[in-house]
Amino acid sequence: MGRKIAGIDEAGRGPVIGPMVITAVVIDEEKAEELEKLGVKDSKKLTPKRREKLFNEILGMADDHVILVLSPEEISSREGTLNEFEVENFARALNSLKVRPDVVYADAADVDEERFGNELEARLNFGAEIVAKHRADALFPVVSAASIVAKVTRDREIERLKEEYGEIGSGYPSDPRTRAFLEGYYREHGEFPPIVRRGWKTLKKIEEKLKAEMEAKKSKRGQLSLEDFLRG
Repeated sequence: MGRKIAGIDEAGRGPVIGPMVITAVVIDEEKAEELEKLGVKDSKKLTPKRREKLFNEILGMADDHVILVLSPEEISSREGTLNEFEVENFARALNSLKVRPDVVYADAADVDEERFGNELEARLNFGAEIVAKHRADALFPVVSAASIVAKVTRDREIERLKEEYGEIGSGYPSDPRTRAFLEGYYREHGEFPPIVRRGWKTLKKIEEKLKAEMEAKKSKRGQLSLEDFLRG
């Protein structure tokens, strides 16, 4: 058998709701072609049904894998930037592998691919060649495989949250269903649910908007009651 290679990627970096999932997958280098034959590619280009099917096939042929589910609380209370948080947890996932890869293909979160690769390598507790690229999930089948496993895991977590909270949308700030859920919850409870990532600009904007509406209503009520008094 040839060298062991690993692919590592995340799902759910940008959402305001739910976890970020990081997945590392290790295969024998000779199995990379098998992944391509399975139809493994960038998870965003596959239907949810197809991703679910590939999830089991990928894990079935992997020599090893690690799935990290990072809660909104962990993301909110992080020290440093989101890029630093991501590289730390990429390393944490890779260091948790029982089968150590000779080469690691990583989806680079940093604008500087080389810097991301160097920072990842510095945090590993084993020696490996690091290949960090933007859009690595579209370039390397083993990263596509990690991307699919991460995406399916994140989607399952969102479905679980929907069972508890109702329609929350995808969790992304651009999703109108997500924004509607956050506004509705805040109106009812006066705060956001524990499944959000504190510090996200989306939350600040919604909070400011709703507080302004409440102040406007209070002011209007005050004016009406004074008019009623004067009429009386």
